[in-house]
Amino acid sequence: MKDGIIDPSVCPISHTLSIVGGKWKWVLLWILSTKGVQRYGEIRKAIPVITHKILIQHLKELEDEGLIHRKEYSQVPPKVEYSLTEKGQTLIPILELMSQWGSVDLSSKGVLE
Repeated sequence: MKDGIIDPSVCPISHTLSIVGGKWKWVLLWILSTKGVQRYGEIRKAIPVITHKILIQHLKELEDEGLIHRKEYSQVPPKVEYSLTEKGQTLIPILELMSQWGSVDLSSKGVLE
C-alpha cells in the first residue's frame, strides 16, 4: 500500500478474495472441512439453492487453485469425490473464525438463540 492506495495486484486480501471470493466458495470449503470427502450429489443436497452451473464452476475454480481435490472413478455410473487438499486445510482456521463471527452476529440479531 502506497499513500493509502491499495494495489489489488499485491494486496494479500484482494489476492485471497480473488481465489475464494464468491457466494458459495467458502460454503463449499466449510462443507468439505466439516463433512470430509463428499460426492457431487451430497454437496448439491447440502446447498439445494445453488445452481448446477455455479456449483460445477466453483468446484473447478477451487480445484484449479489447489484448494480441493477431485477424484474421478472410471465406472458406470460415473463417481466423483471432492476433498480438501493440504492447501485447502490451511483455510480451516479462517472458516472457523467466520463461523464464530457469524454466530455472534446472528445471535445479536435474534436469529440464533
